[in-house]
Amino acid sequence: MLWTALLLGFLGSFHCVGMCGPIALAVGGKGNSSYFQHKMLYNLGRSLTYALLGLIVGSIGFSLSLAGIQQGFSIAMGLVILIFSISYKKADQFLTVPALSGLVIWVKRKLNHFLKAGGNSAFFATGLANGLLPCGMVYMALIAALGLQSPVWGAAYMFFFGIGTIPLLMVLMYSGTLISIAARQRFQKAIPYLGVVIGVIFIFRGLGLGIHGFSPNLQVFNYGSQQVEITMCE
Repeated sequence: MLWTALLLGFLGSFHCVGMCGPIALAVGGKGNSSYFQHKMLYNLGRSLTYALLGLIVGSIGFSLSLAGIQQGFSIAMGLVILIFSISYKKADQFLTVPALSGLVIWVKRKLNHFLKAGGNSAFFATGLANGLLPCGMVYMALIAALGLQSPVWGAAYMFFFGIGTIPLLMVLMYSGTLISIAARQRFQKAIPYLGVVIGVIFIFRGLGLGIHGFSPNLQVFNYGSQQVEITMCE
């Protein structure tokens, strides 16, 4: 599944560059000997925040899997991803939800503080804070991380999602100009298709058809009052 995280991050960066682009351009300054280092620290900070979020949602998914609903949960997450991929742009409307307004204000305040401070630690902290900004593509990746039902894989999925966003942002950082809206829209057209692929993978994963590496057969065995799920690879 990690390849889908990389691809989702890359395609998602064309959607999110409008929000994160100005922040990325403000990190460091050309002509500075530490210019590349500042950019990488910023992107590493972002990816680590995504990984932490993935660890949290992966832990939630793991707790649900222990309840014996692993297959049904995987199918449900696949359906959610299918729906979300079609309307991912509308997810950015959560920015205006009162419950998140406080978080957005706090993050923007921290970003302003760190950008003014400058230096390695400040630009790294800028990335950490930027990773908390609400974003439709991040929501989609988090749903996938939740569906993996593992803290480790959830963290890994979100970290690779962050890594996937780096190439475009690095080009932006060095070119100093935002990608045109027309160019961004061309790449964004592929996002729903990728979302459908990821959703279908989760659905087949939950069906337990006995296909090794794709749809393993899950069998539940009762031992006293406990249930143990064993993956049967055929």
